[in-house]
Amino acid sequence: MKHEFERALALWKADEPFYGLIMAAMLRADTENMEKLRAAFPDVHEELDKRYWAPGGIIEGDPDYDPDLHGSER
Repeated sequence: MKHEFERALALWKADEPFYGLIMAAMLRADTENMEKLRAAFPDVHEELDKRYWAPGGIIEGDPDYDPDLHGSER
């Protein structure tokens, strides 16, 4: 667990955005922890899912979104 603590300190010092950390945790989570994160942060999970499947992670509403290139989300 010391390694995890050291990584947490590095992320904190890097001033990573909170919801970026949550999304990263969701990407690494096992099934049980994913369910817990999804329950705690449903909107973050929804955005992560949309961006994961969207070309380049670009979704409608982003400044560089082009419906001809990116189409509509599912």
